[in-house]
Amino acid sequence: MCGIFAAFRHEDVTSFKSKALQLSKRIRHRGPDWSGNVVKNSTIMVHERLAIVGLDSGAQPITSPCGNYTLCVNGEIYNHIQLREQFPDYKFKTLSDCEPIIPLYLRDDIDAPKSLDGMFAWTLYDSKKDRILAARDPIGVTTLYMGRSSMSPKTVFFASELKCLVDDCDSIVAFPPGHIYDSETDKITRYFTPNWIDENKIPTTPVDYTAIRHSLEKAVRKRLMAEVPYGVLLSGGLDSSLIASIAARETEAANRELDASQYAEEGSHLAGIDDEGHLRTSGWSRLHSFAIGLPGAPDLIAAKKVAKFIGSIHHEHTFTLQEGIDALDDVIYHLETYDVTTIRASTPMFLLSRKIKAQGVKMVLSGEGSDEIFGGYLYFAQAPSAAEFHTESVKRVKNLHLADCLRANKSTMAWGLEARVPFLDREFLDLCMNIDPNDKLINQKEGRIEKYILRKAFDTKDDPSAKPYLPDEILWRQKEQFSDGVGYSWIDCLKDTAEKVISDEMFANPKSHWGKDIPTTKEAYWYRLKFDALFPQPTAAETVMRWIPKADWGCAEDPSGRYAQIHEKHIQ
Repeated sequence: MCGIFAAFRHEDVTSFKSKALQLSKRIRHRGPDWSGNVVKNSTIMVHERLAIVGLDSGAQPITSPCGNYTLCVNGEIYNHIQLREQFPDYKFKTLSDCEPIIPLYLRDDIDAPKSLDGMFAWTLYDSKKDRILAARDPIGVTTLYMGRSSMSPKTVFFASELKCLVDDCDSIVAFPPGHIYDSETDKITRYFTPNWIDENKIPTTPVDYTAIRHSLEKAVRKRLMAEVPYGVLLSGGLDSSLIASIAARETEAANRELDASQYAEEGSHLAGIDDEGHLRTSGWSRLHSFAIGLPGAPDLIAAKKVAKFIGSIHHEHTFTLQEGIDALDDVIYHLETYDVTTIRASTPMFLLSRKIKAQGVKMVLSGEGSDEIFGGYLYFAQAPSAAEFHTESVKRVKNLHLADCLRANKSTMAWGLEARVPFLDREFLDLCMNIDPNDKLINQKEGRIEKYILRKAFDTKDDPSAKPYLPDEILWRQKEQFSDGVGYSWIDCLKDTAEKVISDEMFANPKSHWGKDIPTTKEAYWYRLKFDALFPQPTAAETVMRWIPKADWGCAEDPSGRYAQIHEKHIQ
């Protein structure tokens, strides 16, 4: 991951350059390794680099050999080696996984992102045509914003984070995932068009447990493309534990296959290439796992069991309630949201990311996306029908860029740490979003708990020769949303603090500029005040979506899993 900022057709780009560099500096936390910029015609592109692949030669912006095309990318392209092979005559200048986007553009024009397998947000400037393209990955794992100014209507701005645009733009949107912008038409169009994207089309394909297992293993494998030490975020829940288990196996296999002499002779950028062309180097002989919680939290206990079972080198970190409260302003500044669910879950993730970066790690795998794909949130048990279960699932996946993806990206990138999310692999999504929702339904009477088919896919008890992925007590553990699992007293503390800070009189008189988006709890009111203090521009709030369960299913308004009807009662 990195940070990008671009201003297309600025009326005085020479004078603006100094300010552009200062605006880009606001996201240097995303790319602390190096900064670069290119000015062509009336366009400037700035890049803040986090070096993970092509360490020695992947600086950006990347320019084509002819100098006509300039590229800024935030993200990782997992199939870059295969893409390079499609362009034997193109004179690549770097080992960056992003550079193949330029010849793709020359061949496919606005269809270029269709060939990319990865997470990305990029801008590409064609100086011959004075044209800019901007694209975002299919699900929106990587953040991107687009802005305009009524004072300079011909200028279009792009940035990895909202904070770069609020000074100059009175119109800002979160760039939609799976779309591409073309300045020639001044339109944003969808390039990602899988058959499941229409939430009203209900699939009928029966579940294939082996296919699920193999597809997720492949998704994890390709995300171990790195030339720096990596690890896994391990909460002890099903999703992170499965990712950790697979990653531990892959790391062990990669280190067994790695030929030390080849590593020394050919350089680290070629080390551990598998049959599919993926780079697999960890910098360590064993996988490292990382967990956080309040002392004695459910997640810490479960994570320790998983780490012992899979053989990872485990790092357990704790935080206090006061440390969490003290971090809220920083969390909201980096997250650029006032959504209750996102802030609750992001705070411990934000604190953990700082600890991980201090331990020399630049990339981690994370378990986001599974709950949306498989209907894992406990409120899905209240779905009236399989069709409505599926429709809600598709809506949640399509909105991930405003919720869990935003949290995973910005909580980690606040400290220059990249999070990769195997569950949101394009092939895995195509497989699992086309499964008959009747197979995904939660039915306690039949013993089908949430995410049953995912659990079943990795349950190897029927094969005595198979090595188990996880202990049964973890594989079949009920879901705890991250903000609950780090310790129930975390949410209780947030609510209690908000009750003290926000008086009844304040709560009864919401700010006039909030319009219809009025907070319904004192906790939400408190976060909105903090957001407004950091981002007073009215357009900033238009990029925020609030995450709440479905009220028309009879769900509790509070997003905590504890308020779902089927949640088991624990004492914490």
